Amino acid sequence: MTHLTSDVLIVGAGGAGMYAAVAAAREGARVLLVDKSLIGRGGATIMAQMTVAAAVGEEEPDHWTHHLTDTLAAGRGLCNETLAAILCKEAPARIREMDGWKAGWARGTNGRMRQVMAPGHQIPRCVYVDFLNTGPAVAKTLRAQVARGDAITRISGLYVIDLVVRDGHVTGAVALDIETGKAVTIAAGAVVLAGGGLTKLYQRNSASVNMGGDSYALALGAGAELIDMEFPQFFPIGHLSPRLVGMDPIMWDPFRYKLGGRLLNGNHEEFIENYGERDSGKYTAMRDITSYAITKELEAGRGSPAGGAYLSFEHISEDVLRAAFGPVIDRLSDNGINLTKRPIEVAPIAHYHMGGIRVDEQMETRILGLFAAGEAVGGANGANRLSGNAITEAFVFGERAGRHAARSSPAEWKPKDATRSIEFIAAQGDHIRVETNAWTGKMWIELQALMWDKVGVLRDKVRLKTALARIREMRTEAANKSGRHSGGHFDMEFLDAFDLRSALLTAETVALTALARNESRGAHQREDLPDADPAFERNQIVQLNDNGNPVTDWAEVVRADYSLSPVETVK
Repeated sequence: MTHLTSDVLIVGAGGAGMYAAVAAAREGARVLLVDKSLIGRGGATIMAQMTVAAAVGEEEPDHWTHHLTDTLAAGRGLCNETLAAILCKEAPARIREMDGWKAGWARGTNGRMRQVMAPGHQIPRCVYVDFLNTGPAVAKTLRAQVARGDAITRISGLYVIDLVVRDGHVTGAVALDIETGKAVTIAAGAVVLAGGGLTKLYQRNSASVNMGGDSYALALGAGAELIDMEFPQFFPIGHLSPRLVGMDPIMWDPFRYKLGGRLLNGNHEEFIENYGERDSGKYTAMRDITSYAITKELEAGRGSPAGGAYLSFEHISEDVLRAAFGPVIDRLSDNGINLTKRPIEVAPIAHYHMGGIRVDEQMETRILGLFAAGEAVGGANGANRLSGNAITEAFVFGERAGRHAARSSPAEWKPKDATRSIEFIAAQGDHIRVETNAWTGKMWIELQALMWDKVGVLRDKVRLKTALARIREMRTEAANKSGRHSGGHFDMEFLDAFDLRSALLTAETVALTALARNESRGAHQREDLPDADPAFERNQIVQLNDNGNPVTDWAEVVRADYSLSPVETVK
């Protein structure tokens, strides 16, 4: 068995994990950055194609409190206002730091960063590299910064399967080396969970294969709490038809709000305004309302042939399309798509998760030394995330988690306590047991269909109770499988089983909290309870009971007084 030591262990190496590693290293910590995929090339950040929200105020006067106002409005009354304020206040500094690292933010002829409008924002606020490569560009920039950090050790293909906690303090982790099949124990003074969200749980999703709820399951197992788990976000205009190869299914957002793409039902009628949103001519309706509206039109028999809505650019000339998106138009043509001739079909797709690990202002959980970053964090977004805030969250919460994790690792833990931690963690290695048969694949397929059909865009009590009962049965079935890891190289069935274990636990928290929230709010839409109820302007908290099962409770929303500041003039 291999033993490793580090001041700070970071689990997950997307944008949030890499930023956390850079921040912890510049605080003087020895950092171990691990990922079950490739460092800096897995997770959600590298897949993001669009924009990043920050009140840098370079093209129009802006202030972080105005960004906060839009964030809180999107969150439908459930945002932790302290976390949301941190997100908005620190965003410009992170954008400018990335600019100093040569991220390549697009600029106008005046040399200032270009900023564009996105759904839910009052003014053009979102920066970008280009409309389809922002994520890859910022991931590349962060990989370069990580590579320059002499105190950062990077290990790809290391799957963390458990955290070890002693006396209320995280002491390290147990992991599996995917290549060799050998167990690895890690002693660390602090751990940052940055493994992303849960959208892989849904049949139709825009996620990487990593996004199965690992961070949430690890946090629960360590004794931490989750918050707002009933709020997965569905991107409303995910590509549906015709077939699209080699391009992101969520690429249509900038096309829509930049060029005025018309969203039409199967009768070729605009319909968003029938659902309480003023959208015609602006095309910036928030994601929760748009997803709901498309689903209801489909339910009413007014869907497009493939089962969604039409997105039409037929009123836009090819010259205008090319001026806005250049070679992307040729890539679409290679897929047989001519936007000037016929509409495409789009439909909601699971894209992001508003809920996650409950943390304080330092990104620390109630378990000392255990931090979270990026999409793994819950609370800041409430019931609906404002467009453009996802990469912002990775930058801001990643930097903050890494910085505070480095400061939390006390000197007296090194090296004596590290040795004791190794001995303690090594004793946990014997718990690595799981059945390794084809049932995992069948269960994954069933789980994704179950979540999509019964815990998806539209919910009701009957569907949620059915889903919850079956998920609990599946957890029991999985727990009762017996067997032992072969110890061989690339034992993917074994790893799939661990993925499934985390996914089933996470799925139960989503179904359980959705059933308990007896109202409709943001991304949580109950057809049997269609209205928002002021009594439910509270957050749901999830933890494990003594039997290892999730249980829920309610908590008051964290409020803060951030008076709107005067709009700053552009310097």
